[in-house]
Amino acid sequence: MLRLLLLCGALGCGAERAAPLTFTMVQRTRVSKGSSVFWGNASLDGRLSHLLEGLNVTQVLPLEPPDAWARRQQDVATYLHYFRGLVKLFSKERPINYTQRICCHLGCRLFPNGTASSFYEVTLNGTAFLSFHVPNATWERRWPGRHEVATFAVKELMKYPTTTQDLQHFLNTTCVELLRAQSTWTGAQSSRSHTPLVLGLILGTFTLLGMAVGIFLCTGGSC
Repeated sequence: MLRLLLLCGALGCGAERAAPLTFTMVQRTRVSKGSSVFWGNASLDGRLSHLLEGLNVTQVLPLEPPDAWARRQQDVATYLHYFRGLVKLFSKERPINYTQRICCHLGCRLFPNGTASSFYEVTLNGTAFLSFHVPNATWERRWPGRHEVATFAVKELMKYPTTTQDLQHFLNTTCVELLRAQSTWTGAQSSRSHTPLVLGLILGTFTLLGMAVGIFLCTGGSC
């Protein structure tokens, strides 16, 4: 949920630096009384690359040509609109009169020695909720103690290729290849076109869908 999006720490420059190249996305969603609000951002090597406000995502860095980016914007708006519609539908069946805040933090790091690591972490109301174990494409509960919503969300997210294999490919391959193209450690930047970064936002939205279903169903005692 997730699919976006994103915050990156500033990195130093130069071939000798020890700090890794980093691409991160932070996607925040607030669900309250049948409404949902989205905001977030993405950063590439310390530079703001994308900005999410409501249903609109803006490309700050020109990583994709205008025609391709226009299609990507529409994809994001469609997925977020779908999520917003589901929240309204669920809230009519099982009203929740309090606010839920979900934050998805995902990305990858490329180290000077050529190794890479990826991550996807989810918090619910400021507490660690779920994490995605990238090497074997599995979701794990992080909530302290027993939590029906977390258990249900893991079960739902493990059902679909979009939130398992596709997400794994994005984090292990798409994200890392982007950083390799940006890296100066191995010479000039690659001339290959950038694989759509905003795909991470779309995948993040699917993750949010799984959690939202869990929140509403479990609150109603149907888990």
